[in-house]
Amino acid sequence: MDRYDKYRQHFLKNIRKRLEEWETVEEIAHQDVYRLLHSIAGTAAMIGMDDIGNYARKLMEQWGEDEQKKWGAKEVKERLAPLFQLCYEHQIGDVASNEQGAKEGGEPTVLLIDDDPSFLMYVKEQLEQIGWYVAAIADPIKAVASFYDVRPDCVVIDIHMQTKTGFEVLTFLKEKLKQQFVPMIVVSIDDRKEMRMKSYEMGADDFIPKPFAIDEFIVRIRRQLERKKLIDELLLLDELTHVYNRKYLKQAYEQLKSDWHRTHEPFCLAVLDLDHFKRVNDQYGHLIGDVVLKQFAQFVKTNVRARDIVIRFGGEEFVVLLPATEASEAFLVFERLREQFERIPFQSGETTFSCTFSTGIAEVNDPSKPIGYWIELADSALYKAKNTGRNCVVLAKQQETSLRRTVKVAIVDDDAIVRAIVTDVVQKMFAKERVALELRTFKDGEEFISSDWHEGKEPCLVILDGVMPKMDGLEVLQQLRNKKDASRYKIIMLTARKSENDIARALELGADDYMTKPFKLLELGADDYMTKPFKLLELEAKIRHMLKRMN
Repeated sequence: MDRYDKYRQHFLKNIRKRLEEWETVEEIAHQDVYRLLHSIAGTAAMIGMDDIGNYARKLMEQWGEDEQKKWGAKEVKERLAPLFQLCYEHQIGDVASNEQGAKEGGEPTVLLIDDDPSFLMYVKEQLEQIGWYVAAIADPIKAVASFYDVRPDCVVIDIHMQTKTGFEVLTFLKEKLKQQFVPMIVVSIDDRKEMRMKSYEMGADDFIPKPFAIDEFIVRIRRQLERKKLIDELLLLDELTHVYNRKYLKQAYEQLKSDWHRTHEPFCLAVLDLDHFKRVNDQYGHLIGDVVLKQFAQFVKTNVRARDIVIRFGGEEFVVLLPATEASEAFLVFERLREQFERIPFQSGETTFSCTFSTGIAEVNDPSKPIGYWIELADSALYKAKNTGRNCVVLAKQQETSLRRTVKVAIVDDDAIVRAIVTDVVQKMFAKERVALELRTFKDGEEFISSDWHEGKEPCLVILDGVMPKMDGLEVLQQLRNKKDASRYKIIMLTARKSENDIARALELGADDYMTKPFKLLELGADDYMTKPFKLLELEAKIRHMLKRMN
């Protein structure tokens, strides 16, 4: 601790106090904002916080002193969010490496099922260090119920658990996974031959005795993930175009149908057909026709969202499934693609030519109907597009408009700086999502529990501090998990890396995820909890994964 540390803590405490005051008002006078910036700029450099002082001075120059306007409290906090982030980084120490390597949600997902929280904590941390997303669940019954929410690429199961054996979990998964391949790895301290044989007979793809070397464990999981990728490609990818083949269509539709029953959010099915493709084959030959097909498939795949699903339906016809998308949005997507594609040149010897495509779109707002119904509806729109000159996009006749989904997000933390920066992260994330956000912050667990704001039917994501006055995060977690509608709540715990007991208890109580954060050192005097802070992009990635599960 250097000689300026106590002054820094007092400095941050004053900023935190001002933020708490601003949480209770709707408008803030420009002069009040300017005075805060003036105070920060004047003090920060004197106590070794030059970056904070320089940023505050820059804002003072941009905003000026004499404005008489009033600011909305929300707008002030949004504009000061980078400043609060700098304060947070000083509060907890250096943040590693600029966060540029954070994942965007495309990493493999590993589901760990074991009722030993210490094992879960250790393995989760090791696997997340190499960039995988890990869902660690201590209760095997909850793990089975959460399987479709988590959508794992690999499952690791311990055989011996109190409420349900690993063999029972294997039996359930084996029955449910007839249409897809998800590798199962059994781990156990019981390394007898009969136990290993039974595991393989029950459908396990590997058996790893405990204790094991973590580096070997990682290699064996990576091997199973690579195997899954290869099998998926062999079974579900079209050999020519390398997009999904027709076999995948039903499985993809069933997944979107399952999502719809939770969110009531429409999705779209589009049928695309290359115009006059027979002429291409007749005039330039089938080899050139294959080149056009491959380039068209890759063009569509590259220019839609990562979560959109491109399928070769047959010949020159493709189906695209667009999750969480209304017909009007899908129309704009394919209009843009249509205009771009017709400008792409193709070569056959000395001849250069271009191609176009037509699109029919159906908005799926009642998945109780079979997929054939929606394909037929989109196909009829495609037929209309062909009959009106081709190279156009036509919407099928739309049914009733579906409801827009609302998600509640509660940020429960007694640190105003943490509340401010997490609020900023969440608001920026939801600006990109097609959901309505209801966000509220709470200063402690008692205030959150006593509020009826989080009651209702909407899904609720709770970002919950582990240690707070009056009622700590573990008490809040336990009360939420005892509610009749407990499954409506997804909970990310913010805790300290060295607080293994808290993390273990959180897993036992059913926390959906956790992140490490430092305890407030002055308030709690817990110097031995000085750890690396959670990174904001890491928090964003975890929230994104949780939203996928809520979807």
